[in-house]
Amino acid sequence: MQGGRGTVCKRISILNQQNVISAMPSLRRSGRTSQVLALALVAALGLSACGDKAKKSGQALVSVNGEEITISQLNEELQRANVPPAQQEQAGKQLLESLVDRQLLLNEAVKEKLDRDPKVVQGIERAKALIIAQAYMQKHLSAPAKPTRAEVEDYYAKHPAFFAQRKMLELRELSIASSDMSAELKAAIDSAKSLDAVASWMDEHKVKYERLQVSRSSGDLPPELGSRLLALPKGQLFIVKEGARSLLIVIADTRDTPVTLEQSAPQIEQVLMAQRNKDAAGAELKRLRGAAKIEYLDKKMEPNAPPAAAAPAASAAASASASASATDESTARGVAGLK
Repeated sequence: MQGGRGTVCKRISILNQQNVISAMPSLRRSGRTSQVLALALVAALGLSACGDKAKKSGQALVSVNGEEITISQLNEELQRANVPPAQQEQAGKQLLESLVDRQLLLNEAVKEKLDRDPKVVQGIERAKALIIAQAYMQKHLSAPAKPTRAEVEDYYAKHPAFFAQRKMLELRELSIASSDMSAELKAAIDSAKSLDAVASWMDEHKVKYERLQVSRSSGDLPPELGSRLLALPKGQLFIVKEGARSLLIVIADTRDTPVTLEQSAPQIEQVLMAQRNKDAAGAELKRLRGAAKIEYLDKKMEPNAPPAAAAPAASAAASASASASATDESTARGVAGLK
């Protein structure tokens, strides 16, 4: 790169920042330092030919400290974003500014030699492998055939909770920090006659909470959770844990909102085609595994290898049993510990 800051590859392949970071859960979980590394990865993944100054294809639109961003790069961003033709001029300006921002990040990351950090290098290799593997699948797997009318009708009939018997649940919720779910609060929930009574108890005991009103369709819920919710009577209090938050929920109302076969047919077709894509990918992987010589150098890592020690397994089983007992007891008291 010009100005004595080292050589930056001239050809920059811009990747979606959120997808890159989501491909690196280890970096996301490791705190502030890893966040910097993740951002550096976003920039470093743009390097495609380090060492030599390669020509960028396309007309240059802007220069960032001597590094050009071309119309080819912008067109790639527009294509990835599926921007309609009528909106491309305005969207193009916004995307170009995003490209400028990423070029700035790239320049600074290389300047600070973050592209040489072992974690960043490992992340780049992982992302590169995922992209190339995906390209292989796209090349070798043909587009799935459109589902027949009979297949759509069969799926519709087998999933009544999603369509013919779909219901809308009106939920009233109190959201609190999971760390505030004390034994005293659980006892108050057990004895409470309403959500307002629980709110009053939390007001009295200085427990912070947030009131929410949510509408959820049975078609949007996992089948097991949906069936359990629909089986609860109106006014029944139950708890759902969502990470650092716990939701105290009551079903205020339930109403029928059926969807006809004609209305749901396009959605069903998409679901079936996605399943066919998944099946085709699985079949191709099975074929490749059958043709490959795969040797596990660490025998403990073989898929069918027994657990290394019985004690951890027994401990896990005991923990699961205790958890199940706690859930049963909670349900018996009127608090369903749904997750």
